[in-house]
Amino acid sequence: MLESGFKEVIKFNPEAYWDVVVKQKAYEIKNYFKEEATICWHNTNEKFSVDEFIKANCDYPGTWGCNVERIEKFDSLYITVVHVFDLAETISFHTISFIKVFEEKIASIDEYWSEDGEIPSWRVEKGIGSKIK
Repeated sequence: MLESGFKEVIKFNPEAYWDVVVKQKAYEIKNYFKEEATICWHNTNEKFSVDEFIKANCDYPGTWGCNVERIEKFDSLYITVVHVFDLAETISFHTISFIKVFEEKIASIDEYWSEDGEIPSWRVEKGIGSKIK
């Protein structure tokens, strides 16, 4: 505890944030956000308040894991690329998140989700491209 009533500021940690999100720990997720933050999922044209985002995330069925594949930071903007997957290994996604942080709390997120899948047959037939991994 700091003297004189000052609050300790904990530095925003994208890996720790993603860990509580995929583990659906509602109370811990809320601690990462400013009260008035907004979260936009552009793929489905949805905008959420913090409480709505937590409900959408924590009510989603399944048990989840993730690998944070990349983090870029520009001033107060974090860009994360994350592989999110269900632990039953039936579905996985990649998400790119643009996370604006103010005073070490999330002020806004613009997020893009994509379901992972196989190379489309038309590209296989054309013999173009190759697998990344």
